[in-house]
Amino acid sequence: MELVCGVDESGRGCLAGPLVAAAVILDSKHPIEGLADSKKLHAKKREHLSEVIRINALAFAIAQASVDEIDTLNILRATFLAMQRAVNGLGIIPSLALIDGNMTPQLSMPAKAIIKGDVHEPVISAASILAKVERDRIILGYHETMPWYRFDLHKSYGTKLHLELLQEYGPSPIHRKSFGPVAAFYT
Repeated sequence: MELVCGVDESGRGCLAGPLVAAAVILDSKHPIEGLADSKKLHAKKREHLSEVIRINALAFAIAQASVDEIDTLNILRATFLAMQRAVNGLGIIPSLALIDGNMTPQLSMPAKAIIKGDVHEPVISAASILAKVERDRIILGYHETMPWYRFDLHKSYGTKLHLELLQEYGPSPIHRKSFGPVAAFYT
């Protein structure tokens, strides 16, 4: 039986916090209804599906690339690092990895990039959901310690509100120094 894992990330375009990647191997004996691109699901639906995936998947792993790794390596290399960590953390070696996007990280098994894979491949949708739910949990934790940045409202994306608050308070230790709006504070 071919074991296929889906891999996706969350937080690539954000101005703060880690990038989170997830890898999932679904169990064909326990299909999961409602899998879709995590960005198209409401938070409560994502959280519910995340629990269902965790219970029913053959294997899953969630990994991160830190803010320092993002700033040191660049966002693409940090994305690949987090994806590699997630796949390596599965505990089961898949025979194929399906990656959301147009490029693949270097893995120990064949990998195939699928543009909009989180829309077309349920196994990538599952990874998308796990990564998004975990990253949102992390960002809400930052909101608890730094409420003035209102991470609860923008999840660290470069929204008008976030940019205004960044101007007012300056960057925090979790802001990505290599990203344009934040880098401007260090030049």
